[in-house]
Amino acid sequence: MTDTITAEEFDRLFDEGADISEYVDLDNGVMVDGRNETRRVNVDFPHWMIADLDEEADRLAISRQAVIKMIVDEGLKRRKAAAGR
Repeated sequence: MTDTITAEEFDRLFDEGADISEYVDLDNGVMVDGRNETRRVNVDFPHWMIADLDEEADRLAISRQAVIKMIVDEGLKRRKAAAGR
């Protein structure tokens, strides 16, 4: 990476098919495969479930959102294993 340009200039060069490699730091880049892309979803939970989630969050000293992600991840892995996938 040798030069610095604006994001708009970078986008324009990319869109035109120009060689942008001199503007990219390949030593510190991260490959994105789409699996770790974050998307927002809305889920409604009954009050009792939120209370249980908050208890678990307090016990683990993490956020409610982290508890939900952990529980969903564990459940999905368990279901995949049970289905032989």
